Amino acid sequence: MARVKRSVASRTRRKATLAQAKGYYGNKSRSFRAANEQLMHSGQYAFRDRRARKGEFRRLWIQRINAAARQNGTTYSRLMHGLGVAGITVDRKNLADLAVSDPAAFAAIAARAEAALASADNSAAGNGGAVDTAA
Repeated sequence: MARVKRSVASRTRRKATLAQAKGYYGNKSRSFRAANEQLMHSGQYAFRDRRARKGEFRRLWIQRINAAARQNGTTYSRLMHGLGVAGITVDRKNLADLAVSDPAAFAAIAARAEAALASADNSAAGNGGAVDTAA
């Protein structure tokens, strides 16, 4: 069996790791062991925070929708429930974009949601508030 010499591959791998760690503070950019450990942690943080960013954006969209909904005389929860009752399927990202860029269109959507809630409340009041379970 042939002899395997590993120094070239090891050096290449270590140089690649140190190149990735360029800009890190202190020994973490100069020593392979410290750089490798920091790169592993950095990768974990990046993986975690790519997913956390999605939740942060959702929270931002909900805040924007709530602010615009309150300007139109309703709340976020009533607006979202009204959209469901009206059968309007628009996601929070696009709804928040409408609230910021086109307030008139958002006001129209909010009005339709409120109208759907009002008609749903009237129909529920018409049968004494009882829910019809016969299907």
